[in-house]
Amino acid sequence: MTLKYKGLNFITCFLILLGTTLCAQERRKIEIKYAPFMTFDESKPDATILTRDNTKQVHIKHEGIEMWCDEAVYDAKQDFIEAYGKVRIKQGDTINMNSNYVEYSGKTQLAFASGAVVLKDPTSVITTDTLYFDRLKQEAFYQSKGKVVRDTTGTITSTIGRYYMKTKKYQFVNNVKLVNPEYLIESNRLDFYSLSGYAFLYGPTTITSETSVIYCERGFYNTANDTGYFVKKSKINYDERVVEGDSLYFDRNKGFASATNNIVITDTLNNTIVKGHYAEVFRKKDSLFMTKRALAITLQENDSIFVHSDTLMVTGKPDKRITRAYYNAKIYKSNLSGKSDSIHMQQSTGLTQLINLDHNINKDAFYKPKKPVLWNVKNQITGDSIHLISNSISESLDSLKVFNNAFVISKDTLGDGYNQISGKKLFGLFENNSLSTIDIIKNAETIYFLRNEANELVGIDKSKSGAIKIWLTDNAIDEMRKYNQIGGNTYPELDFPENEKILRGFNWRESERPTSVEDLFKDDPPLSLKIIKGLDAYTPQEEFFDSNLLERIKEAQPKSDTKNPDKKTEISNKSARKVPSKLLKNSYNNEKNLKKNLKIIDD
Repeated sequence: MTLKYKGLNFITCFLILLGTTLCAQERRKIEIKYAPFMTFDESKPDATILTRDNTKQVHIKHEGIEMWCDEAVYDAKQDFIEAYGKVRIKQGDTINMNSNYVEYSGKTQLAFASGAVVLKDPTSVITTDTLYFDRLKQEAFYQSKGKVVRDTTGTITSTIGRYYMKTKKYQFVNNVKLVNPEYLIESNRLDFYSLSGYAFLYGPTTITSETSVIYCERGFYNTANDTGYFVKKSKINYDERVVEGDSLYFDRNKGFASATNNIVITDTLNNTIVKGHYAEVFRKKDSLFMTKRALAITLQENDSIFVHSDTLMVTGKPDKRITRAYYNAKIYKSNLSGKSDSIHMQQSTGLTQLINLDHNINKDAFYKPKKPVLWNVKNQITGDSIHLISNSISESLDSLKVFNNAFVISKDTLGDGYNQISGKKLFGLFENNSLSTIDIIKNAETIYFLRNEANELVGIDKSKSGAIKIWLTDNAIDEMRKYNQIGGNTYPELDFPENEKILRGFNWRESERPTSVEDLFKDDPPLSLKIIKGLDAYTPQEEFFDSNLLERIKEAQPKSDTKNPDKKTEISNKSARKVPSKLLKNSYNNEKNLKKNLKIIDD
């Protein structure tokens, strides 16, 4: 039998519930502020059905929140209410929640909302199908997919989400996507602070935009000014460049990135790799700066080229890219190596310049400048500056130019002497990456050890001439032709004067010659890498359904349900009308699944 009363106001409701209220503890119970229709059902002796009229919804209030709905079932004994139809909950001036259905316990202050749930605060809007709201902890939680919208940041979606209202912090887990007009963040877990716009990223994460793709497994991104800091397997893909390092800093607005420790920058268009331990990349200027064991590698099918120096700069568009190596620069490939103050390499022309600077700033009269040096197989070549020209199509050496004070030295194959050629300029041509012809222009001088077919020394030639042309095969002189010879003589070995054995400017520098990639670093000071503070590893936070909340729910159960612990997860039809059924089912029956979903393995 159902009894229905019309026109009951708050005072009438209060009198009906007075007996229960007098027995209550000091804790304030749920208040029915407005309920025009009340219905009692004999099958539900502890429940009161409240229904709206044509003008107003049912109005309910409890401990600082207000609720409006079309219909409500209120269990005064359990201080529990179920609300149906256009349910709205308001907490002060900060929280507004709309849904189709709500369960709320005055004892636990835990609410469960379902059906087109929308929770709004001044900075964001949460939309989901089901939502838990713990008023004591001031936390909201969903586990069946949700969406958060912010005006300045964009939209964030995830499978699991948690909102800490006191700190304005969101915690998103599984299939997290932050969609912004400028970029897309996809992550396994993202912690977001609404007031500052800070996002902390954990697990495999990508940030994709029109100009770059960023990957990391731990990172930080400031959505307010579009800057980020990334650690653990971090890399940035800038057009044709991929930047990798132990830590990366990124500024989207400036088109700038910097990297620290174990850096690898790959230029996929020009087949080059730059390594080091500190780098700066300016995308808008198309430039790269690298230091601390800086190494540039030009990948070639037959023989890659390695350039090392204290500092490397790479500038220009891909087809006109220029590499500059400063301070103690060295170059190495299998049949060629060199050393100078600086090395300049131009992509479009294939020109490599070895240049030495004037270090005699004090004008010391006894100062001896050290010239650029190049080694090709058995030949040492020095001069004031050296130019190498490569064929970019065949990836082979084409020609060589030495300007001012050109000097070529090669050790005699069997004896202790040195073959020497000097002059003002030197022009050389390569064949199969070995010198095939050499032209010495102006003031040419030679010392050459003459041997017969049996490699027997037949004499030592020393001469001066206006110019010399030399033909070589397998790095051995086949023919030498002298032009405008001024003088010269061929000496037997025993008659060759000791003071005539070397030409002016002779300097044998074989000990400086790099013979491997590792040799490029042998003169460097000990490497001291910067300690990266990085970002703290993720520390799993206490679950939404923590021990405190579970204890509150347990204490709110009728005594008949708590006496037998074996039946605490069994909710019968009889008890379902007395206790918050969905709250208990989702907290007890699904407790293990919830903890499993919330647990993030510390990386």
